[in-house]
Amino acid sequence: MRIIDQRALPDAELTRDLESAESVADAIRQLQVRGAPLIGIAAAMGLVAATRHQRSASRADFVARAQDVAALLGASRPTAVNLRWALARMLRVAEETPGEGSDLWERLRAEATAIWEEDRAMCRRIGEHGLTLLADGANVLTHCNTGALATGGIGTALAPIYLAHEQGRKVHVYVDETRPLLQGSRLTMWELVHAGISCTLITDATAATLMRQAKIDVVLVGADRICANGDFANKIGTYGLAVLARHHGVPFYCAAPWSTVDVALADGDLIPIEQRSPAEVTMIAGRPIAPDQATALNPAFDVTPARYVTGFVTDRGIVQPPFSGES
Repeated sequence: MRIIDQRALPDAELTRDLESAESVADAIRQLQVRGAPLIGIAAAMGLVAATRHQRSASRADFVARAQDVAALLGASRPTAVNLRWALARMLRVAEETPGEGSDLWERLRAEATAIWEEDRAMCRRIGEHGLTLLADGANVLTHCNTGALATGGIGTALAPIYLAHEQGRKVHVYVDETRPLLQGSRLTMWELVHAGISCTLITDATAATLMRQAKIDVVLVGADRICANGDFANKIGTYGLAVLARHHGVPFYCAAPWSTVDVALADGDLIPIEQRSPAEVTMIAGRPIAPDQATALNPAFDVTPARYVTGFVTDRGIVQPPFSGES
């Protein structure tokens, strides 16, 4: 499985070939590949790559190996539901497909490809539904990275922006830098600049001033997990944007594929929040920005209550909670 190592962007475009379950898990854990939809796709493809040597194995041995690989990959990051959704789907295929190792492996490879293609189509549908939110001349605020680098297609919250640009609408994007790992400045700006879309990078703290000055028409963010009641987890800083948007009367939308909805969780208090290394806060690009003795808190995500969300832009349309049924 070949990936772009997103840690190197925007300075360099480096690719890596991942051949083992351990290398795929490390790539997800270290944010070489990231974004809720994309890590689900990567995990599915990683399961295929990691079981290729079991093609001559018996059915029982192949399924056992697939289960072990899925457990390893599923533990790489805790918050995004797409990771476990994709792995559960792959294991179901392995357990239900008749035949021996080679038959199961070919079926898994086809299923991983289907997950990728479905995500590509879902991104397009999210973009089409979200287009209704973007008038010509709209100013959009976004957070973290929700484009092609985070999905199998054109993105989630960036998808309507890409389609608006395709149609010739003049849309300007204000991009939060997204501390501490700067996914906005490093990744979203990289995408938008390459696409020729008008954009301005801002510090996270600037968003409030822009809303107060009536320079933001709509906020579009992604999600890593959406609960049955509409509470959702996204990159740290999203909750604050939602509160600011409500205070200033700015529409606030969450864009995500239906696979991000986890109806098994009633509300956001039940979402596991990944705690990452304090070094990501106290250092930038390997250089310290705080005293050696400094401690730091580094939750990767926060939870935005459903009451702050104007609507959820999904591949099924713009919808409102509560959510039910198979996700």
